[in-house]
Amino acid sequence: MNIKLFLLSRFRFAVESFSNLIARYWKQSFYLYLALLFSIFAVVDTAFLHITSEIRTAAFDAMVRHRLSPAKPDPDIVIVDIDEKSLAAMAKEYGRWPWPRQVLGEFVEHLEKQQPKAVVFDILFSDADVFNSASDAYFNASIAATNNTFFPMLRLDPSGDAQSQIKAAQIPGVMKMPEEDQDADATMSVILPHFQAALDGGRLGTNNVALDSDGVVRSYPVYIAGYGWKLPSLPARIGSEFGWPRPSTEQMLLNWRGMPFSYKYVSFSDVFLDMGSKQKQRAQDEFKGKVVLIGSTASGLYDLRATPMARMHPGVEVLATAIDNVKHGDSLRFPEGQIWYLFITLALIWGTAWAFYREDGRGNIDRLFGLSQMILIAFSFASINFTNTYINLAGPVLLGIAYFTLARLYSTATSKALEQNMVRVTAARAGELQATLLLIRFDQRRNVIPATMLEKIRLALKRTGSAHKSVEVMRGEQKGIWGLFESTIAISWVADIGDGAAQQAVVADVELVLSALQPLLRKNLFHVEGAASHLLHRGNIHCGELAADGWRLLFAEALLEWEKPWVNPTTHIDL
Repeated sequence: MNIKLFLLSRFRFAVESFSNLIARYWKQSFYLYLALLFSIFAVVDTAFLHITSEIRTAAFDAMVRHRLSPAKPDPDIVIVDIDEKSLAAMAKEYGRWPWPRQVLGEFVEHLEKQQPKAVVFDILFSDADVFNSASDAYFNASIAATNNTFFPMLRLDPSGDAQSQIKAAQIPGVMKMPEEDQDADATMSVILPHFQAALDGGRLGTNNVALDSDGVVRSYPVYIAGYGWKLPSLPARIGSEFGWPRPSTEQMLLNWRGMPFSYKYVSFSDVFLDMGSKQKQRAQDEFKGKVVLIGSTASGLYDLRATPMARMHPGVEVLATAIDNVKHGDSLRFPEGQIWYLFITLALIWGTAWAFYREDGRGNIDRLFGLSQMILIAFSFASINFTNTYINLAGPVLLGIAYFTLARLYSTATSKALEQNMVRVTAARAGELQATLLLIRFDQRRNVIPATMLEKIRLALKRTGSAHKSVEVMRGEQKGIWGLFESTIAISWVADIGDGAAQQAVVADVELVLSALQPLLRKNLFHVEGAASHLLHRGNIHCGELAADGWRLLFAEALLEWEKPWVNPTTHIDL
């Protein structure tokens, strides 16, 4: 005995038995029950779980990375990079990082001669250099002589505000929140620049990044609010100085300019050493009118962030991107619209459920569902490629796919058990029934009739009239002798022998089907005349175990009658 075949056979029987069981209890209503379950999940997720929000975030990352034509980096934003090369080149004379602040002071002095638009430090000068106060004094004097240097400050966890001695109202650059009362005595836990010239200049802004729950930077704060006050971010402060468009939201979704190192980078050591050289190798107007960011990409300084573009994105370039977004007013908009997302999700689920419930044909459902998903995904992709507003439909699409997958599995597993053709109906009954068989044969010599069109005609005929009937397409896919039945639709009815009303209902239904056939042909075929012929045949069928043999005999009689050259013209009609 072959154990493998035995177990496989038992498994198949178990699966079929289980499919028959669930089909008997749930029938077509399963699709509606499943849709209700998905709808409850969608509502709960929208209100509490926010699982689809995380899915939308992942989809956003993928679409941002693969945009067809991302915005180009502003060529007037230049990053002076304290890179590994600079650390090595400067180490002999100035030691390891951090270098004496006089180095940066001299750099600013030389840089100012080229008249840059702004010099922005991505370095937090939080403490004094206790071993080199003269160097600090030099740096302070250098920045005091400028009116275009900008410095970061850091907003710490608000839980430490009570222990802070810095009053919010006294922080340089702080602004009042409109329509809110300001607490004049409130303190904020912040790290300000150590240098008095930076504080006196007032060109300060927070350099906090907004980390999402997965630790990825996608947004940048425009300002940080508290106690009726708001601290502007460094990009917002720069924009305010130069009259750039003011972002209208508390955070802006960054419109990334590309992968890391998309902006123009120059090595700090190359520029600094050339500035002190008698024979200049670099253009002396290299930074004229530029926004110059001084920061670091050296791995040892750990200024790296995870972004949608890369797992390790230089922090100075994140700042450059935020400044670029403020300058051009093109940060992305990501409307939450939770109610709209919920509405689209429910419409997709219930539309699919209704198609399964109505038995609209497997091919039609698959095509329509696939088309709807492609349209939604294409709409999302187009929104981020051709506008600055990203309509993220990943959540509805994923829930729709999950529903469709379960519904299709149920449909496949129970298709045989739920099939309501007349052979199964008569096999399940007792006694004798009058059977009516209508065969419609399509002539493909004048029209090419694809399977999709036959299915469309089948569904239309099935929905015509009110009497219960079975409408099937005989495709002849086996070729050979069975190919003779290609492109034939078989429609069958049954009625009790003694039930005259039921028999009259079948007659009326036949007339409705035949009257609907010609308009269907005109709608779907080019050559209508002679496109189809039909035969109507009646006979009695014994139910139960003899039903299948009875239907075979009835079908054979119909075929023989169809081929008689003297067939009654009311029975065999060319349309």
